[in-house]
Amino acid sequence: MTELLEQAIIKLKSLPVSQQNAMATMILEELEDEQRWDEAFERSPDALALLAAQAMAEYRAGKTQQLDPDTL
Repeated sequence: MTELLEQAIIKLKSLPVSQQNAMATMILEELEDEQRWDEAFERSPDALALLAAQAMAEYRAGKTQQLDPDTL
């Protein structure tokens, strides 16, 4: 376990049980979400590469435009 994680756990132990449980739930959900993303990327590397190649081809062909945050 890293020193930073140990420090976080020490701080978590000082919280009331309800907050500890809430934080634990958030951490577990985040870990599960990361695992789902990793598995999805592992299952579809060719599809992702194809999408990236298509996006780059559109960019090189001048079919893209800069994103303007003010028009979102």
